[in-house]
Amino acid sequence: MAPSLTPKALCLMGPTASGKTDLAVALAEHFPVEIISVDSALVYRCMDIGTAKPDAATRARAPHHLIDLIDPSESYSAARFRADALRLLRDIIARGRIPLLVGGTMLYFKALKEGLAELPEATPELRGELEARARVAGWPALHAELARLDPVTAARLAPNDAQRIQRALEVCLSGGEPLSGLLERQPETVDLPCRLIEIALLHDDRAWLHERINARFAAMLEAGLVNELRNLRERYPLTRELPSMRCVGYRQAWRYLEGEISAAELFATGAAATRQLAKRQITWLRGWQGAITLDCRAPELLDRVSGLIEP
Repeated sequence: MAPSLTPKALCLMGPTASGKTDLAVALAEHFPVEIISVDSALVYRCMDIGTAKPDAATRARAPHHLIDLIDPSESYSAARFRADALRLLRDIIARGRIPLLVGGTMLYFKALKEGLAELPEATPELRGELEARARVAGWPALHAELARLDPVTAARLAPNDAQRIQRALEVCLSGGEPLSGLLERQPETVDLPCRLIEIALLHDDRAWLHERINARFAAMLEAGLVNELRNLRERYPLTRELPSMRCVGYRQAWRYLEGEISAAELFATGAAATRQLAKRQITWLRGWQGAITLDCRAPELLDRVSGLIEP
């Protein structure tokens, strides 16, 4: 059977610390691919250590798109990601190259693949009210409220997932309809310029992944995560409610700088939050329809993925 003439793009999806970046760079050294980051934290400038951002040497070997787009005081969205990614897909294909989408922000992959439902915008007053309530009662209390209004969405969010809990409550309280119901009404047509080959990088040994996560977070602290945040707070008008400061690692480092937790608690809570992030990513991937699941520890992984790139 002749190979399809439809342009293709590869999606490397996997939990944090599963080796996505190393595999992507190896592929870039063998094939005419261009890497598109699918990571909601890598869009922020100057947030390098806590996001495990590819360093200058790595990006020289394999340039990445959608990194360092905005300041930490700004916000990025799934809708903006989709628009940026579609533009890049068309540009990369027009250059005769292959798009390689790499990351663990599963909502962005979903938005690209399925389109986005129209969601109501929250007023600054409502957003401020929710943030004020969270400061007093804590995000688990707001998560409990979300569970009453939208149990489907609440079930997939951690009780301290502040950014997503807030957005889900904003949708419920602004439009009167739960986020889960709106997301079910996706556009009938999706204007992708290529077919997506989706690869889920997983491994059954959860202890192995947890060890990697713990070691990586310890390395971030050793590399100066706290000082990085201290410098960010001096350079930008930041608050702990901003999406950038809710990123795993920065949220815990903020609490440390405020004297709310000790250095030991910083490591423990940061590593635990990263493990919870990985758990949510794995849950997404286990239920992802159409993905080719590959063992991220397999010696032949590069060969397996290379076979999916070649015609």
